[in-house]
Amino acid sequence: MIRGIALTSLYVASAAKFAEERDLSSYTWEDYKVEFGKHGGDQKTFEANLLSIQEHNANPDKDWHATVNQFTDMSPGEFETYSKGRKRGAIHLGGSRQMYQPSGKALPDQVDWREQGVVTPAKDQGSCGSCWAFSAAETLESHLAIATGEPVMKLSPQQIVSCAPNPDQCGGSGGCDGSTQPLAFNYTETAGITTDASYPYTSRTGTCDTSKITPVAYNSGYVELPVNDGAALMDAVANQGPVSISIAAGGFRFQFYGGGVLKSCNDYVMDHAVQLVGYGTESGQDYWLVRNSWGASWGESGYIRLARYGEGNEPCGEDKNPADGDACAGDTAPRTYCGECGVLSSSSYPTGMTAAIKEAIVV
Repeated sequence: MIRGIALTSLYVASAAKFAEERDLSSYTWEDYKVEFGKHGGDQKTFEANLLSIQEHNANPDKDWHATVNQFTDMSPGEFETYSKGRKRGAIHLGGSRQMYQPSGKALPDQVDWREQGVVTPAKDQGSCGSCWAFSAAETLESHLAIATGEPVMKLSPQQIVSCAPNPDQCGGSGGCDGSTQPLAFNYTETAGITTDASYPYTSRTGTCDTSKITPVAYNSGYVELPVNDGAALMDAVANQGPVSISIAAGGFRFQFYGGGVLKSCNDYVMDHAVQLVGYGTESGQDYWLVRNSWGASWGESGYIRLARYGEGNEPCGEDKNPADGDACAGDTAPRTYCGECGVLSSSSYPTGMTAAIKEAIVV
């Protein structure tokens, strides 16, 4: 262990740092357990991962930096198991689905919906494969605030996890075993969505408890964007609001991402649902601004920036494991996705957001 730390220190000293990059040269297993409240875990795995983090950060040409987080004591296989749970299918339940129509408006150079006060703080889905429900609930929150002009409310991902049907097993069998954002939007169109305080998150599928559901909002339908269309995605997030999207979130990059604009993902096996809240440019590099659901201690305060290259220049690859991503039960056909980490794979947002009308109380 001492020898590993000494070698790590040499790696760190040789590389230029990002402004927010942590000095981990003297960071220990005991430090890690205290910082992340760990009461078990695998010290050897932690030390091997810490060395890999330091080796990556020692590269002076790196575009992003790695750091310790709640996943640093997980092996790659354990992280892969944890991060699965985002799967999407093409089946719909007959809801008010619309295909995207371009706005025709000029696009601003930069968009960040956090600056408009319509994005809630970063959330943590825990070990439940409920990223699809978090992605949907977060986008419902944003579009409700945009539509009403009222302060953003924390809506309930647990209601969606426990109650949204998934009869064709699209993206999994539902709940913590995975589903899709369009199915969530289809469910809230008729059931509405309640607050997180009314139906708090338990990190388990559970059984739908209608006594906890007092709808505060409804959507009239949802829009699905064309696959692999970066122009449509930019137009939607600029002119409509945050968008529920899907990405490939496995491997070293996502396990230890600490900051910067991520390039060379080379992964198109879409398996995770997140929220796109904007785009921008840093030092000449365009990026997508993406909100994750792994807590504020992950990435850039819960966010990641993925490199953006423009129409005709986005990398593309094949998703050969559609059961992890874009498939309903029995659908094994591979898909082709584009954008870093398949960011252009599957995108949707709710339409017609309205606040629920409270019934008058007769005294």
